Amino acid sequence: MNQLHYGDNLKVLRDSIRDETVDLIYLDPPFNSNAGYNILFKGPAGSDSTAQIEAFDDTWHWNDSAEAAFGDVMRGGNANVSQMLRAMRSFLGDNDMMAYLAMMAVRLIELHRVLKPTGSLYLHCDPTASHYLKILLDAVFGAANFRSDIVWKRATAHSDANTKFAAVTDTILFYGKSREAKFNVVRQPLDKDYVEKFYRFTDADGRRYQLDNMAAPEGGGMSAIRKDTGKPNGWYVWKGYEPPSRGWRYSPETMARLDAEGRLYYPEDKTARIRLKRYLDENQGQAVSNVWTDIVALQGGSREGMGYPTQKPVALLERILAASSNEGDVVLDPFCGCGTTVHAAQKMNRGWIGIDITHLAIGLIEKRLREAFPAVQFKTFGVPQDIDGARDMAARGREDKNYYFEFEKWALSLIAAQPGNLSKKGADKGIDGNIYFGPKSEGRAIVSVKAGDNVGVSMIRDLRGVIEREGASVGVFLTLSEPSRPMITEAAGAGQFEMDGFSPVPRIQIVTIAQAMELRDRAVRLPAKFDNFKKAVAEVDTTRQKALDL
Repeated sequence: MNQLHYGDNLKVLRDSIRDETVDLIYLDPPFNSNAGYNILFKGPAGSDSTAQIEAFDDTWHWNDSAEAAFGDVMRGGNANVSQMLRAMRSFLGDNDMMAYLAMMAVRLIELHRVLKPTGSLYLHCDPTASHYLKILLDAVFGAANFRSDIVWKRATAHSDANTKFAAVTDTILFYGKSREAKFNVVRQPLDKDYVEKFYRFTDADGRRYQLDNMAAPEGGGMSAIRKDTGKPNGWYVWKGYEPPSRGWRYSPETMARLDAEGRLYYPEDKTARIRLKRYLDENQGQAVSNVWTDIVALQGGSREGMGYPTQKPVALLERILAASSNEGDVVLDPFCGCGTTVHAAQKMNRGWIGIDITHLAIGLIEKRLREAFPAVQFKTFGVPQDIDGARDMAARGREDKNYYFEFEKWALSLIAAQPGNLSKKGADKGIDGNIYFGPKSEGRAIVSVKAGDNVGVSMIRDLRGVIEREGASVGVFLTLSEPSRPMITEAAGAGQFEMDGFSPVPRIQIVTIAQAMELRDRAVRLPAKFDNFKKAVAEVDTTRQKALDL
């Protein structure tokens, strides 16, 4: 079963992921770049309703949590990692970088545990901490299991070139758990200029080919010296043509087969070398190196873009999955963000496990998967699965304001609403979330989330005042408690909202959390959501044209 987990990945790994059950791990942890990342949600063009919701802060500080992580490693029984981390602390001191490395070390140990012997790990990082992380990975996996230092060119230009060379690359550190770690050679199409330069010949059937050297390579194989003759293994005369100094690349039996297949080019001058015909249509492409320049980072306006600050392109993960996993394997991303890894895994018929510490990320992933793969099957852990779980989450939120923000984000994700200002800064002005709809997203539904038992008719009046103040089209009152009859009457009194070509909808809609859990975004009635607007307009235009034709 494919799985999404809400919570601290360290706890999820320890409590829920068994030893040696994962084939491939990709992680893109927050970089130690002293930057707080926000997810940006934008309203329609020209509006001032853009909301900024804190997704995660990647600045780490040496505090009790860092000390606890360090202690976990020291007591963990892995002498290599504990010695290395102790040496790092002696060198770096108790600072932000050391806090980041302690957090990573204790998690890398758990990630190593859950990997199968044939499994691999890809850690995506930037130059700020990549050198320290590689040392940690050497300690966890063993230096002999280092495979590649992949350089991904994510940009063509950058604005930081005043005092140094512009930073346009990320690093992806690739380790196998053992020598048996699976690897599939990934190929990419040949460069057009390369084809024109080297595949210069055409046979009678119109097939393009190039001529390749047939000398044995140095160091072994047919070039190895035989003790009985003092000559290379491939030292023999073929049809009057003398062998190269290292002998032929192929045995006489193979030469005979190639000759029968018409793959040998014989020069008229028998002092020249026989060449091998390599056909273009048989070339599977060039093996991908450790420098990746052909996959571009997501740009503004990209169809893949979800507003997540560090979102990676699906093509990047597809390459990693193709190289180190096969269909049916299990892929794990412990910092899954907006879900690019699980999206790629689902697309490529892999099983997957995603973990993230914010409900905002989990909600984004659920929505992304259901839209991209309507028949997708997965289970989400750590978030309410029934109304009792929702009540428990709300109760804990009333005791801890930070946790209440997570309840709000989860509730909004049920109806595919964009969160309003759910950070600690500033008042929400009665706007917990927004849903935009219409041909240019000019329609706006304001969402108010209530998790308490003391909801009343005054809250419906307040919501009505908010939508009038904001000039919004619809108000959605999303409540954990059942509404009273006066509340329902007050909502009905707000009238209806109409959009040309669509049926009217209530201007104030009361939706219970129970309804939202069952119906998801269908619990809210809107005349033309953005994702179905073009289809609806097309249907209206067709109906009008038929009427004109009559």
